[in-house]
Amino acid sequence: MTSFSPELFLSTLALIGAVIIISALLSEFVEKSGLPQVAVFLGLGAAIGPAGLNLINVGLDSPILRVVGTLSLVLVLFTDALSLNQSEVRKHRFLSFLVLGPGTLFSAVLIALLAWGLLGLPVGAALILGAALASTDPVMLRGLLKRPGLDPAVRQALRLEGGMNDAVLLPIVLVGMTFLAHDHAPGAGEWGRLGMDILVLSPAAGIIVGLAAVGMLELVRRRIGVRRDYESIYSLGVAFAAFAAAESVHGSGFLAAFAAGLTISAVDVELCDCFLEYGQTTAEMALMFTFVLFGVSTIWKGLGIIGVGTLLFVGGVFLARPAAFIPALLPARISWKNRALISWFGPRGLSSLLLVLLPAFAGLPQSEFLVTVCCLVVLFSVVLHGASPSFLIKPPRDSKPARKVELPENALSVSGSENGQMEAALAEGGSGQQCSLSQGECSTGIPDVPELSHAEYISIAEVRALEAHPGRIVIVDARTERTYEDSDESIPGSLRVSPENSVRSATNLGIPKGAVLAVLCA
Repeated sequence: MTSFSPELFLSTLALIGAVIIISALLSEFVEKSGLPQVAVFLGLGAAIGPAGLNLINVGLDSPILRVVGTLSLVLVLFTDALSLNQSEVRKHRFLSFLVLGPGTLFSAVLIALLAWGLLGLPVGAALILGAALASTDPVMLRGLLKRPGLDPAVRQALRLEGGMNDAVLLPIVLVGMTFLAHDHAPGAGEWGRLGMDILVLSPAAGIIVGLAAVGMLELVRRRIGVRRDYESIYSLGVAFAAFAAAESVHGSGFLAAFAAGLTISAVDVELCDCFLEYGQTTAEMALMFTFVLFGVSTIWKGLGIIGVGTLLFVGGVFLARPAAFIPALLPARISWKNRALISWFGPRGLSSLLLVLLPAFAGLPQSEFLVTVCCLVVLFSVVLHGASPSFLIKPPRDSKPARKVELPENALSVSGSENGQMEAALAEGGSGQQCSLSQGECSTGIPDVPELSHAEYISIAEVRALEAHPGRIVIVDARTERTYEDSDESIPGSLRVSPENSVRSATNLGIPKGAVLAVLCA
């Protein structure tokens, strides 16, 4: 194994810092421009790699790539499971079945057949490549799913697929690795052991860790309390603990991470939302860092194998998804246009690369060639799938501007939580408001408006009293999309502000910049 020198440590630390800084500075620009975010980080990797400034060189045998790749795949699977809206899955269970069953599996089979026929790969290697290239990348899908012109049926199908198909495809990769690890067909003993790992040990480890983690957290919540920002870090710890637990009993840590996330998603919505508020950003930084590492040198090796056979294979991969999904979606009650969009938008990205890295990390034969072919397909996918939304999805023409909200100079902004209290904040531009956090009291400074009993929270009764003064109170609902969609409850007269794009939402609503809003964020 390559030694971890001080120079390599400094280069890695600088690279992590660069990824975080560039991600923050370019986040809004990338979102508005429609450029694929991953292309920016692949370019950064190329700039600092041997072909550019030659600051760092990361190959398949690099310990950095092995560690970061493993952690990233754990986070991808855990985040996918944790962000699943299970009520949404139940509501659209037939569509979920069509997308994840016939659609995903048939895509993997077709690509595997292409790999076997065009590239001459053995069965095990073909299965690995087929499963890896049938995986859709949740990072590349994120920008697409936010586009206002995307039909809800398409958004629903792609969101379900991006959140669950890796868990469907990972067992196929493990089966392919079993084939590659033996010169002959695996016997009954090997198949029995693999079945035990996939069906029993790995899910059981993840479920046990997930339940134990939720139980401990709930106990501490009731007796002491836990800071909300630390709950997101707690979620990351659960993901890694589940991985370690499964690996210690010779199971698959990746399947265990998915099972742990699914368990938390089912029994503790609050922890899920907390993770999605902060922890998902941390996970995304790790994924972007992995893309930079690939961009240093590994991914560009795919260009070195361009030939008639490989180009035919790449074209076949892009045709395999429509060939699988259009028939699979025939029973679904959606238009042909939406079927075509779902069939096209299956971007290959980091999840494909992470899956195909597993045999490389295990040192299996032909694994380096599998990674190289996968890199070539991903490069084409970044260009084609990254550019096509601008041409295929147009914003709605009949969109109306949001209504303006006239906020009085001394308005009081109030928000709430499900425990019967609401956070309160005063407009910065207001006159006469005085709040003392240390004394736990708040004076509105508004004639005939009662003082608040607490500077940070306001009771429902106090909200009702303030509502008697029209124009004095603004209630903002900024719950997460997951909680907002799942809930049938709302506060009459509240303004809906997206927590992901709060500034843009507030601007569209006409809320003055000087207003400080506390939000209903249960």
